[in-house]
Parts: sequence; C-alpha cells; structure tokens
Amino acid sequence: MTDTRSGASGIDTSKPHSARMYDYFLGGKDNYEVDQEAAEKVISVFPHVSEMARTNRRFMHRASRLLAERGVRQFLDIGTGIPTRPNLHQVVQEIAPDARVVYADNDPIVLRHAEALLHSTRQGSTTYVHADVREPEKIIEAARETLDFDQPIALSLVALLHLVGDEDDPHRIVTELLRPLAPGSYLALSHATGDFDPETWERIVEIYRSGGTPAQVRSRTEFATFFDGLELVDPGVELAMLWHPELGEPDGHDERIPLYAGVARKV
Repeated sequence: MTDTRSGASGIDTSKPHSARMYDYFLGGKDNYEVDQEAAEKVISVFPHVSEMARTNRRFMHRASRLLAERGVRQFLDIGTGIPTRPNLHQVVQEIAPDARVVYADNDPIVLRHAEALLHSTRQGSTTYVHADVREPEKIIEAARETLDFDQPIALSLVALLHLVGDEDDPHRIVTELLRPLAPGSYLALSHATGDFDPETWERIVEIYRSGGTPAQVRSRTEFATFFDGLELVDPGVELAMLWHPELGEPDGHDERIPLYAGVARKV
C-alpha cells in the first residue's frame, strides 16, 4: 500500500479537502488531483459554484470592512482557507493598521501558506492557529495569546458551518466560541442552502461526504438560528450577494447564488 501523505508536511492527498477544493473553485493552484476530481464533480451538478465561492469572498470583504469601520480592532477568522488576496487582515488593516487578526484552519497546506504570509505582515498583528472548528477550546486558548478577550472581537465563520454536520452539533460549537467574547463582539456567517434547488444540493452534499467532509446545507430558518440571542445587523439574514453591496465589490452575477449571510452583535 502506498502512503499518499506528503512526507513531514502532513498533507493528506488520499482524499479531497474542502479548503483545497475551495481554492480550485477560485482558480488557485494549491490543490491536488483528488481535490480537482471532487471539485469537478460539484461543478458538473452546479456550474455556478466558482461564482458562489467568489460571492462568499466578496461578502467576507464587505462584512470585515463594515466591522472595522464600526471600530472593531480584533478578528478571529476560523476556516480561513488558503490565503487569497485580499485576505481578511489586509482588508481590515487598510482601515485600522492596528487591527489584530487570528486565523484558524485544519489543513496543513493552509499552515504552510500562512507561515509565508505572516512573514510579510507586521509582527504580532496577525497569527495563525492550526486547529479544527470542532476544537473551540483549543482555538480560544491559542487566540488569547494575540487577542484581548475583554475587548470586542469579530468572530468570522464564513462558508464553514455547511461543512459541519448536525452530528457534530454546530450550535454548540458556535455557542462555545461566542461565550468568552466580550459584549460588543460580532458574529459573521455565510452558509450554503438547498432552499432553491434541494435535489442539486443533496448531490453536492453526497460528493463532500463521500470524500470525508460532513457537509450539510441548511434552510434560511435553520441558518438564522445560529444568531439566536444576538442582535442582527441590518438587513438581517440575506442572500450574500444582496448583503450591503454599497460597501464595495457588489455581485454582478444574474443567477441567484444559494448562499445566505448575516452579521450579528453580542449584547
């Protein structure tokens, strides 16, 4: 039997990884044949998935920009993926050069890129945690080395929770990540939905799950429950392409992209 792991790097190329598939959707080169094959299966049933990935990136940029303009100076971005310019820290530090950012992801290839990226960033302002969102305690503990939890923090779980099945209790994960955050902190989320074409998304979920990723799309109502107990920023839960387009990088795509988004404040 051949070991398909890439030596000491710990990068498993025996099965697709969602971060590398996302990189492929965005036209990146940091992916392997196994990721490309799985991504092409998704494209075959939903040709707009690359535009969906770009829509998600543009939402992240607009949401981060809004929060930085509202005075937030600390950001915890979980499921950051392979760096694609502009990254979250570049968006917020353009507005607030003193902003501190902690990235977290569970793919070793993201760590490899993060190490190179952080060398070009001001010392101490941006750091990276190698951890899975299913390890909220580990992420919080590591983030405390960079972030002041007595001050507001923007928690970003963009295009992540649809990669966490109900069997892993995503509501518990979100609750545990929010619990130590100070009042005035924010939660930014985006999430794929099968509301408009359930059969297509059932097939996409099966592609991810057959590769080992416990994907699960959710309805608008199900997505909204992640904001329970928080104060939603206008316009509330909305399609990502329609969320504050005036903040820059509006979507010009004619198709309705099945991605919900929202930002809410901890009171």
